[in-house]
Amino acid sequence: MPEAAPSDDPRGAPLHPTRLDGRVALVTGSGQNIGRAIAIRLAEAGASVIVNGANSREKVDGTVAAIREAGGTAHGIMADVSEPAQVKEMVAEAIATFGKVDIAVSNVSRRLHKPFETITIEDWDWAIRTNLSSCFYLAHEVVPGMKDRGWGRIIHVSGYDGFTGHLTNRAYNIAAKSGMHGLSKAIGKELGPHGITANTLVPGAIDTSRDWSQYPNTVVEDVRDRVPVRRWGHVDDLAYGAVYLCTTGGFVNGQALHLNGGDYMF
Repeated sequence: MPEAAPSDDPRGAPLHPTRLDGRVALVTGSGQNIGRAIAIRLAEAGASVIVNGANSREKVDGTVAAIREAGGTAHGIMADVSEPAQVKEMVAEAIATFGKVDIAVSNVSRRLHKPFETITIEDWDWAIRTNLSSCFYLAHEVVPGMKDRGWGRIIHVSGYDGFTGHLTNRAYNIAAKSGMHGLSKAIGKELGPHGITANTLVPGAIDTSRDWSQYPNTVVEDVRDRVPVRRWGHVDDLAYGAVYLCTTGGFVNGQALHLNGGDYMF
């Protein structure tokens, strides 16, 4: 008979927790869509949640209200995560409010649909800073505390174009999204011994409110018919993936979790 698996890791934390009670999560871009769903589901699992947005206080307050109405704990902070000084201030406020940050979810995505030769240096810098550098800024601020406590979860919400490269006129977005997973692998390798995991959530075709002008060749029915499970993804498909990585998925590290209904496979 095989030996029973240990119930705890050397740092004293349960190996396979199903709840996040006592944990604090910070989710960027959580006023709407995927980020909102992740914030709500992490709170549902017991975490206290920092809700972040850069442009709409109303949306941030809406997510906070939804969490509180369901019996959870949340606090909203407005900050532009492409600005390192604002990220530093956001994390400081999060710690002042809840005492720590155990879970950091980077979920900011801004893109333009432009042919490669028309991309300006300013376009490139903006896209990399907003999509990729923001992940570094946040992780850099929260990792010291995670190391001190011997536990942390870092999640980057990327995009399938960063892995397939098949969308045209999106060079800087593809480069940034690919770089996000590279950062996950680097963090996971270096900080795994300190109880910190880093992973990438990769959404496929998810039904969200979006600017459809940035998807000129997308037809809703065609996408649905292309996906083997014959539906668009729901924001909760991503949210429950995040909850898994923060709870029972503690042995998952440096990986890309593709949530796409089989639209593409590796």
